[in-house]
Amino acid sequence: MSIRLIISTASSVREARHLADCLLDLKLAACVTLLPRAESLYWWNGKREKSREVVMLIKTKQSKLAKAIVCLKAHHSYTVPEIISLPILGGHPAYLKWIRETV
Repeated sequence: MSIRLIISTASSVREARHLADCLLDLKLAACVTLLPRAESLYWWNGKREKSREVVMLIKTKQSKLAKAIVCLKAHHSYTVPEIISLPILGGHPAYLKWIRETV
């Protein structure tokens, strides 16, 4: 299937909204869902870290994936932003059709 889910994180709701606006304005995403107040525990530069983040669920098409990644990297505050793409293998047909028609 040609629909993809990009999972990313941002340092704040403000940054997540800015990233979402960039993706939506360029028609690189049909929808960006923001999940604030996530707590991430991770290793960075040899040290264990903890931070509050906003999880972003970005719905797009495979054909827009590369440009969406470029957009996220260009506007992100992190040196190495989390950008993970997963195929959407199924779902509500009308919703998947809407994604395909929107981007």
